[in-house]
Amino acid sequence: MTSRSDRGPPASRVITSLTNDRVKLIRSLDMRKARRETGLFVAEGASVLMTARENGWRPQILAHGAEARESRAHRELIDWALREGTEGLEVSHAVLEKLAAKENPQNLMGVFEQRWAALPETKSLAKSALWVALDEIRDPGNLGTIIRTVDAVGADGVILVGNCCDPYQREAVRATMGSLFAVPLVKVERAAFVHWAKTWPGDRIGTHLDATADFRDGGYKGPTLLLMGREGPGMSDEVAAVCNRLVKIPMAGRLDSLNLAVATALMLYEVKRSALKL
Repeated sequence: MTSRSDRGPPASRVITSLTNDRVKLIRSLDMRKARRETGLFVAEGASVLMTARENGWRPQILAHGAEARESRAHRELIDWALREGTEGLEVSHAVLEKLAAKENPQNLMGVFEQRWAALPETKSLAKSALWVALDEIRDPGNLGTIIRTVDAVGADGVILVGNCCDPYQREAVRATMGSLFAVPLVKVERAAFVHWAKTWPGDRIGTHLDATADFRDGGYKGPTLLLMGREGPGMSDEVAAVCNRLVKIPMAGRLDSLNLAVATALMLYEVKRSALKL
């Protein structure tokens, strides 16, 4: 008798209709309501899916065009997913056009379950711990870029405070370049966050236009909680009151603020300066 491993992975199901239930499900995940109700999201591209695999994520559904198997890397990903029990869909070009992103479309996409972490226990934090809290951030591109930067510096995770944009929407997922699968995400209401943050044992640093301390002055006491405000209005008074240090990024031009993702990156690299080596 021939075993399944001898026969190879199961084949993907061929889908050519836009009215197919699975196709309609994937398309619906462009809407936040559908993502909230299903707990699912879409990630596109072979490199992003490879990062997901490396971090222990497996797609529930993997959709791909027929030509995807012409690439060895794509073929290996498809075969891996099918062996792991993922539902494979080989979709026609017309269906793929409707499923893929309008800009730089990919011929390989996975549907994953969202993952949310709990707030870290402040009593057991390592001195080197670094978490980023974002107060009602609204731009998915900024959020995705921040998640990618958190991954780059080896920080511990991102806390979404209050009514933030969805990190699992397509634009945010794409901006993370796969780091979404490596960085723990927490979502919490503002009042609960303020109560929790007051127990943080190290520095609680916030960037603020009214601050007088230069962010490069250093001397940050770990574990570190970096708090960043919303694009435009900045940090709320409630969250700013949690900080024990307010700092400012100096600028010589006419603008008085930086893009949020850029400012967060500068702060992260400054806090991690002594730990980052070539």
